[in-house]
Amino acid sequence: MRNILITGGTGFIGSRLALRLVSEGHQVKVYGQENTPAESQNAVELKSKGIELILGSMLAKSRITQIVKGIDTVYHLAAAQHEANVPDKVFWDVNLEGTKLLTQVCLKEGIHRFVHGSTIGVYGTALDGVITEDSPCRPDNIYGETKLAAEKMLAKYSDGLEIVIIRISETYGPGDRRLLKLFKGIRKKRFPLIGKGDNIHHLIYIDDLIDGFINASTSSAAPGECLVLSGKEPLSTIEMMRVIAEVVGQDLPPFKVPLMPVEIAAVVLEKTLRPMGIQPLLHRRRMDFFKKSYRFSQEKMVSLLNFQPRVSFKEGVIKTIRWYRQMNLLRDR
Repeated sequence: MRNILITGGTGFIGSRLALRLVSEGHQVKVYGQENTPAESQNAVELKSKGIELILGSMLAKSRITQIVKGIDTVYHLAAAQHEANVPDKVFWDVNLEGTKLLTQVCLKEGIHRFVHGSTIGVYGTALDGVITEDSPCRPDNIYGETKLAAEKMLAKYSDGLEIVIIRISETYGPGDRRLLKLFKGIRKKRFPLIGKGDNIHHLIYIDDLIDGFINASTSSAAPGECLVLSGKEPLSTIEMMRVIAEVVGQDLPPFKVPLMPVEIAAVVLEKTLRPMGIQPLLHRRRMDFFKKSYRFSQEKMVSLLNFQPRVSFKEGVIKTIRWYRQMNLLRDR
């Protein structure tokens, strides 16, 4: 049994990781926030399983010092990520300074293993060919910039702390609400294809991702490494939509929308609403779903973590839809 701390544990990935680890007999403590209905629902589920939940900010030094005591393994998943209504400083404070604070406290407390959740967003815009961990990093938004800065900062602490950096690919599955609009739109034949639909996604199913995270916390070859965790097969946007349509028993929406006008609208909305603290329904990072292409080499994660994803996209979609229906988030009619 390990004593484990998960930051960002009220989020999608963190909450599913916590539930898995508790089911395997580990002692788990979650540090997170309840800023959204989804986070509040996750918090209720975590508490129902007897998981200790502490609410707080990544910048609260006294709280961070308290939660790390008695811990041997840390999964750091807390981040400013999807917010499009806050200034850039929030991303720098949470993603860089908050990570630095946690790392320093972990070093002082003698933590055994520190698994840091980073993002494929550090690679930036669409790239040709197969991407490896050594491919150039050119982040093109504040989230990617700050996550890359945190990766570089962590390298300074690798001598005193067993740090493993995981660049997380697009993740879906039970517990995820980010792709719910896609599923709902296809179910109702109201989700248009924006652009050509030929950009590539290398999604990973949540259970596979958790397997990779657990292996990263135990593998003797992992400390000091940066690894991408991606799923069983890469798919284009249009291929993804076709699989979802097949599973929900619906034809794809017949209409398409050119990419450029929607991109322009996203820029206008973001620049207009963000200074007022309003989250725009459409913003540039949301458009990445239709633009960016990622196809990853899995050589490093297989060789160092002995990890290979098992769940196909269709199988994952079936399980995800089943969960959506159980939660009354997606109706048959």
